[in-house]
Amino acid sequence: MRIFPYAMCESAYSIDYEYLWDRGYKGLIFDIDNTLTEHNEPATDRARELFHRLKGIGFKSAVVSNNKEPRVRAFAESVGCEYVYKGRKPLRYGYDKALKKIKVTGSEAVAVGDQLFTDIWGASNAGIKSIMVKRIASHEEIQIHLKRIPESVIVFIYRLFNKKRKVEELL
Repeated sequence: MRIFPYAMCESAYSIDYEYLWDRGYKGLIFDIDNTLTEHNEPATDRARELFHRLKGIGFKSAVVSNNKEPRVRAFAESVGCEYVYKGRKPLRYGYDKALKKIKVTGSEAVAVGDQLFTDIWGASNAGIKSIMVKRIASHEEIQIHLKRIPESVIVFIYRLFNKKRKVEELL
């Protein structure tokens, strides 16, 4: 089903990126807010270290956000990756644009995000496998908080059917 992630992980910082590289993935597309840092917060040292590590592995990376350019550009420049602002998630627009910027195909990329109805669904619409991570902070804008209610039901169903599967089996 298009709404389900391919895998779920605790955090964008706990994903085994070497495993993904070894499986042939060459590109990573991340959401920013509540995936890599708290909403509207600048890039942290942890985020900069992650992108430095990813570059060392060989990954090409980008961030795709529905946020405005000043916020997205500042984050991307701080971590050293490509970016797409006003990504129109869950439409495929932002993901397609990111794939062109990092010069990989959808089958060579993995998307990482914390929201089912934007990040995960958008990646699926673009033909990209996705990893859903837990949000970094619980305080969110009201429209995001309201989406978390039906999202929790879908995540419960996903976990029910995939409880015995490991991340490695899904990618």
